[in-house]
Amino acid sequence: MKHPSSREFYAYWDQKRGDARAPDRSEIEPGAVRELLGDIFVLAYDSATGYPFRVAGTRVCALLGCDLKDRSFTALFSAESRREIEDIISVVSEEMLAAVAGIAAVSEDGRPAHLELLLLPFNTRAHSPLSLTGLLAPFESDRRQLRDFRLTSWRYIGHQSQKLVPRALRKLAVARGFMVYEGLR
Repeated sequence: MKHPSSREFYAYWDQKRGDARAPDRSEIEPGAVRELLGDIFVLAYDSATGYPFRVAGTRVCALLGCDLKDRSFTALFSAESRREIEDIISVVSEEMLAAVAGIAAVSEDGRPAHLELLLLPFNTRAHSPLSLTGLLAPFESDRRQLRDFRLTSWRYIGHQSQKLVPRALRKLAVARGFMVYEGLR
């Protein structure tokens, strides 16, 4: 991670999860990361609606020039990066891995801008919707509105002491609602 805000938020999230794969959403205290709140957001894990923002900090909204509540996160990205960001969000939520990404964007006046994106999972609980949190921080300090996000790099940050569980079994662990298991007759 290159941005100090990303490092600070990741360290807080990592401390809150302890030995778990991820902390519960209720364990994240806004007061503990007060200086970072403007760059932090929460996304609903809903691919049909483009992983909409549930909450977005004031600096994130200012970067995009509007209130982001219920707007699609993936719609921020150019067409060539959209599938990649959807895959990253899926891995973060389903595999419970953190991800950090470099983003290039364009300002309204056509100048390039560079940002760092941090995506962090929340622990899953039965009968509650999946969500994830993140931080979006620009490297330039000027206040420009940005568009056409494009992924330039990304990597996953795993919890090394955890035994990896096959993806198919993890999906069963977070299954919600009525499930039918086929058996012998």
